[in-house]
Amino acid sequence: MRKRISQLLLLVVVFSTAVFAQFDLKAPIPTDPTVRVGKLSNGLTYYIQKNSKPENKVELRLAVNIGSTAERDDQQGLAHFLEHMAFNGTKSFKKNELVSYLQSIGVQFGADLNAYTSFDETVYMLSIPTENKALVDKGLLVLTEWASAITLDPDEIQKERGVVLEELRLGTGAEQRMRDRYFGKIFQESAYAERLPIGKREVLEKFDPKVLVDFYEDWYRPDRMAVIVVGSLDVEEMEKKIRASFSPIKAKRKIKPAPTVNVPDHKETLVAVETDKEASTTSAQLIFKKPPMRWKNLADLRGSLVRNFFNGMINARLDEIRQSPNPPFVFGGAGFGGFVRNKDAYSVFSITDPKSVKSALTVFIEENNRVKQFGFSQAEFDRQKERYFSSLENSYKERDKTDSDRFADSYVYHFLDNGPAPGAEFQYNFGKAIVPTITLKEVNDLAKEAITDHNRVIVVTGPEKPDAVYPTPDEILAVLKQAEAAKLTPYVDNVVNEALVGELPATAKVAEERTDGKFGLTYLTLSNGVKVVLKPTDYKADQILMRGFSPGGLSLVSDDKAYSGQFLSQVASESGLKKMSRVQLSKLLSGKRASASISVSEQYEYVNGNATPKDLESMLQLAYLQFTDINFEQAAFDSFLNKQQKFLPGLISDPQTYFGDEVNKIMSQNHPRAYPFPTMEQLNKVKLDEIKAVYADRFSDASDFTFVFVGNFENDKIKPLLLKYLGNLPSKKRVENWKDLGIRPPAGKVEKTIRKGVDQKSLVQIMFTGPAKFDRNEARSISALGELLTIKLTELLREEKSGVYGVGAYGSIGKIPFERFNFTISFPCGPENVESLTAAAMAEVAKIQNGQIDEKDIEKVKEARRIKAREDVKRNEYWALEVSRSLLQGLDMYTIEELEARINSISKEDLQAVAKKYLKMDERKHFVLLPEAAAAPARAN
Repeated sequence: MRKRISQLLLLVVVFSTAVFAQFDLKAPIPTDPTVRVGKLSNGLTYYIQKNSKPENKVELRLAVNIGSTAERDDQQGLAHFLEHMAFNGTKSFKKNELVSYLQSIGVQFGADLNAYTSFDETVYMLSIPTENKALVDKGLLVLTEWASAITLDPDEIQKERGVVLEELRLGTGAEQRMRDRYFGKIFQESAYAERLPIGKREVLEKFDPKVLVDFYEDWYRPDRMAVIVVGSLDVEEMEKKIRASFSPIKAKRKIKPAPTVNVPDHKETLVAVETDKEASTTSAQLIFKKPPMRWKNLADLRGSLVRNFFNGMINARLDEIRQSPNPPFVFGGAGFGGFVRNKDAYSVFSITDPKSVKSALTVFIEENNRVKQFGFSQAEFDRQKERYFSSLENSYKERDKTDSDRFADSYVYHFLDNGPAPGAEFQYNFGKAIVPTITLKEVNDLAKEAITDHNRVIVVTGPEKPDAVYPTPDEILAVLKQAEAAKLTPYVDNVVNEALVGELPATAKVAEERTDGKFGLTYLTLSNGVKVVLKPTDYKADQILMRGFSPGGLSLVSDDKAYSGQFLSQVASESGLKKMSRVQLSKLLSGKRASASISVSEQYEYVNGNATPKDLESMLQLAYLQFTDINFEQAAFDSFLNKQQKFLPGLISDPQTYFGDEVNKIMSQNHPRAYPFPTMEQLNKVKLDEIKAVYADRFSDASDFTFVFVGNFENDKIKPLLLKYLGNLPSKKRVENWKDLGIRPPAGKVEKTIRKGVDQKSLVQIMFTGPAKFDRNEARSISALGELLTIKLTELLREEKSGVYGVGAYGSIGKIPFERFNFTISFPCGPENVESLTAAAMAEVAKIQNGQIDEKDIEKVKEARRIKAREDVKRNEYWALEVSRSLLQGLDMYTIEELEARINSISKEDLQAVAKKYLKMDERKHFVLLPEAAAAPARAN
């Protein structure tokens, strides 16, 4: 044996030597060779990459290496305000013409057109269709003018104040109030504590437009910018266009260095305990600030793998603790990672309750010290490597089928933070070669670096309630000291090594088979009654989706068991399979990318899963066990209930959660089966034996289940596995369907003001709903009406009246459990504006009902739908949903040609007709959330 070990060690040394010969760790980290990176003479950096997913689309980014930390005292919030103004007028697009133009070519505001501002950067994002090259040229023009020609018209600035102030208002609340207090501890003596990107109200309300111009001209200059273009393009041609468009840009003012923002080191431990009456959860955080990671060479890339291994293994241990019968936290995570631009951190975060704050902090310290004293085990290390290699292989296989936006975002990170972007092929080869050289000792040694007694900040936040008692800062420091001194024992790795599923009878047959050439579907009926639909695709190289469903759901469960039954899926997910706990099952599946889980709704029960082609059989084994052998142990149930009791009841303290719950009660007319947000008393009524009874009933018969498989598989190869596992599922040949429980909205007009919260902010929700004969064309029209109204209300309430940050309208007609329509308009705003904005919104509805609809606006809706349809039909998720929905609701499916024909047929008359038919003012349900200390607004007629 000793000789054998020596031989193995020699092999490792030889292999390691070969690896280091292949990869010189002193060499710089390469950039993906498929991306062209260049720099113009004015200092602007550009990235160009050809990528075919999605087809006929290009992702554009303008990354500006400046954010709120560069603001002067009189500019607080103006980095973000400037980002807003980029959409309110440039040299070639006056006022709101930019958004309107982009919408006309199918670009959706928010989804395809967006931006963000942070402490250290501002990034603009634009997604453009490429069928017409002129559109791409216009997209580049937009980026060019964002970089150099934002007009900053004083009138537009004044109008935008209201929008930004509404965004500021939207962010107010318990989390904001507590954050404003504890940021001073986290970022002590640093500009990060004072320069939140949203800024200060007093500055936003009164700043002189010249001050905004100062920020733009000081900092938006080419040496601080990068242009990123990824998608369906010719690289050579695009490079010429970028050079032509961006080379003329010059700095508008004398170049000055950006301020360097540091988070000072400190020896003492800083503690913040902050509470608020509207806080919905209790959290406990430990932050250990570290020097920033500088990505220079391959040794740094290797070091990141060591840290990632440590993160993975410590989180696996924390998740195991979370599954214990009485866990100290609902959620807990830890790891090395980024913090701010010039500081990294080892951070620990937990969601818990006031009584468990001390025990949660104790667990985090003790588990880290357990690693420090005894190390991770070889088995833990091996499992983490299996998980890493599985992820690495997946990324490599999908390298040619990755969406362009992911590449574009990675190059933003590369420019702003010098983050690595070596490409999937290099990452694959590097990982395969380097990981075998990483030792368990290297990973274990990181425990000594993770938790330190300097640069340490502890933050505890939670709801302020009479029965909530939080530890004081001194008590927290005492807990840490005690945890550091605790006597620990080594971690016990509870592992089960056995086959997921044993031998099964080989008697199942395909009783019936037919094909649908139009959609590439194969329909199978197995001898036990299980139905299967197969759709092989090549949209993703390493993905197979499974969607299984059966009619019945909770509607067939008796009233006395239904309340417990609604928690079935959560308890099942905590419970594990066979004689294995969830933790043991997770360990057994390490390295496999396969999952399957059950859930139940009012009308259906489901078994959904996903896998790589390599792990397809594991997914089917898991699906088989979901029907036959879920391990409903009392300990798993106790763990689930304990976490729910810690987490759920406090959420109702949040004003918007409370508002939503109250609206649901009214709209269901307090139906006993339309369960409100759970109270502690209701949670205590949840019983394991009732959950098991619901499971035994709903999943004891698979004969009425249909399974849809979409992804990278071959029918001939998947069929034997389907027969083996799905063909052996239990079958009683029951014939059943869901039933209508009679949950209905109230008839007629409803008006309700709901008071909750101390912040001066409101939420308006206007609903139109009722019975409606299902019609596919009207369903399409009412949905399109929602999209049209969203555009018009954004123009009116946001851009013209400056009264909201965002507004949405959504319409649908459904068949289950009864034929009905729903249409909702919602927007947040100031309490003082509820009446006027509601009246304006209803006036806009009236215009549509009167036929005052601009064809240009309808074309915006249609073009966005056409682009989305072309992308959707190349996605596995779309087809899994469409095939399932077709079978569940008896709806026809459409080819892309048919979809586009239906989209093209949307007319002004269609939208006017459904608006008049369904949006009846005398039947609307009008709900308003107001703060507790505000006068009720007058109602608009």
